[in-house]
Parts: sequence; C-alpha cells; structure tokens
Amino acid sequence: MSRRLFFAIIVTIGAVAIVAITLGRDFMSADNSQQTATQTATQVKVNIGGPFQLIGGTGKAVSDMDFRGKYMVLYFGYTFCPDVCPTSLGEIADTLDLLSPDEADRIVPIFISIDPERDTPEIVGEYVTHFHDRMVGLTGSVDAVKSVAKSYKAYFSKGEIDADGDYPVDHTSYTYVVGPDGQFVTAYRHATPAADMAKSLKNIFLEE
Repeated sequence: MSRRLFFAIIVTIGAVAIVAITLGRDFMSADNSQQTATQTATQVKVNIGGPFQLIGGTGKAVSDMDFRGKYMVLYFGYTFCPDVCPTSLGEIADTLDLLSPDEADRIVPIFISIDPERDTPEIVGEYVTHFHDRMVGLTGSVDAVKSVAKSYKAYFSKGEIDADGDYPVDHTSYTYVVGPDGQFVTAYRHATPAADMAKSLKNIFLEE
C-alpha cells in the first residue's frame, strides 16, 4: 500500500469518527424495528435534507423534485475515494438486491460527489454503473455541492494536494433515506450491513 493511499484512508476514517461523535444524537444506525427508524425521523427530519439542483451523468440538470414518489437512498462521496465510498456504495447495491423487485423499484439510489473539481458529470455517471445499474450519479458546482451537503449535515474537506496533484477528501459516511414526499426518514452509519438496511427499509414500507 502506498503512503498516499494509507494517508487517504486514515484521514477519511478520522473525519468520519470525529463527525460521528458530533452528530451521534441526530443519527441512528439500522435497527431491527421500525420504531427506531420512526423515532429517528421524528427527531431530525425537520433539520436534515432539503431541495437541491445538481447535474446528472448525461449533463442534464437534476433536482430533488425529479425523485418525488420514490425513496431516495443517498450517499455523499467521491470517485477517487480509496475504500470508504466503494464499501458504502457496495452495501447500498447489495441492499437493493436483497429487496423484492417491487420494493427495490420504490427506491432510487443516489451518489452525490463532494469533489466536483475532479468529478465531472461524465465521470460520476460512469462510476456509479460499477455498483448498480439503477444508481444515479450527481455532481455540480462547488457552491451547489456545498449547499446540498450542508443541508444533510454531511461534512467534507479537501485535503492537501501532493506532488502529483492528487488529494484526499475528508468526509462523513452516512447513507440517508428520504421519503417520497422529500422528507428525511433515517440514516445508516458507515459499514451498516446490507441485510440490516434492507430489513429497516422493509419496515419503513410497512409503516406507510
């Protein structure tokens, strides 16, 4: 493992740990009961999430309104992320595969890049296809990305640029669930198993 890759992993994990402590009272990991998800939504749905205007993989404008009527399962990351982002996106993909076709059809998995300086719409659009054919990749201007990340309390910070022009991006690693009405429902911490997320989502559907 190169020193650059080792550094990227360490600073990313460190950032996740620090912000997890700060937001610990806001978010709850996947639980075996819908009561947990409902309590989480009640506590923080007025403070988490909001409208956004970003760019999809084809270069067309995309907004949160385009996903009304579906559950958004949303993750903030970047395509150069060495480990944390691929792991989280893989769990989201596995979660979809654990649901029935009808249940999975109710969900739109979304990846929002927090590194718009490198992650062009085309790059993001191609990147998400490696995880699931239904996953949507979004990016945008620096200001647009900062705005949507702030509304979801998603921390990110560009790291130091090395001699090759590469840099890590420190960021939190939560998977957010937003309801068909655009309201925040719950969030899962990094490394929440796909089986737990699938069970939680099934319970959320049952409580409608």
